[in-house]
Amino acid sequence: MRLTLTTSGLLDPRQLSAWSLERQRAIRAAVAKGMQGGGREVREAARAEMRRAFTIKRASFAFSMSTKLFDKKPNELPALWVGSKIPWLGIHQRGGTVSGNLLIPLLPGRIGPKRFKAVIDGLMRSGNAWFIEKDGRVLLMAENSAENSSQLARFKRAERGRTGTKQIKRGQEVPIAVLVKRVDLKRRLDLGGSVQRTLPALARAIRQELDKL
Repeated sequence: MRLTLTTSGLLDPRQLSAWSLERQRAIRAAVAKGMQGGGREVREAARAEMRRAFTIKRASFAFSMSTKLFDKKPNELPALWVGSKIPWLGIHQRGGTVSGNLLIPLLPGRIGPKRFKAVIDGLMRSGNAWFIEKDGRVLLMAENSAENSSQLARFKRAERGRTGTKQIKRGQEVPIAVLVKRVDLKRRLDLGGSVQRTLPALARAIRQELDKL
């Protein structure tokens, strides 16, 4: 998504081109400084939107949302980039469908993708993982063994919570994940809206710097 900030006066390209090169450089520098200062409010608004949209357990997740100023092109006014390097945030901004053979962990809470992959890899290496079909669903199962005790700890707690069983006995089968062909994700992150609401404040920050010229 690309948002364009326009205002009358010095930022009008037709008026900007009428100034001398020295004056144009001063205007661009002022715009860049205003964007840098006002960009902090844009960044905080984007992080607040992430906190609203997701259940966050690590502060680093929200802090991944940042701003970056691009002002290296002398023939263009500066631009402010707002975004995160987390690749899967985009689909939560747009909504959409993820297709393929997808394993969905059977846990009441979230497990990180790296941690879940480590669990699956450990079960596969020990030969303690297989699929069954039950009630029209394809489930990944594992045996409650001493070798995989640490990997299965959360899944055993989840199974006790689902069944009301006080104890998962050694050798008992534990459901780990359900295999699905597609997952439909609704739009939940309104990054564009959160940024648009900060544009008046950003314009004021730029105007303050322009007024010093």
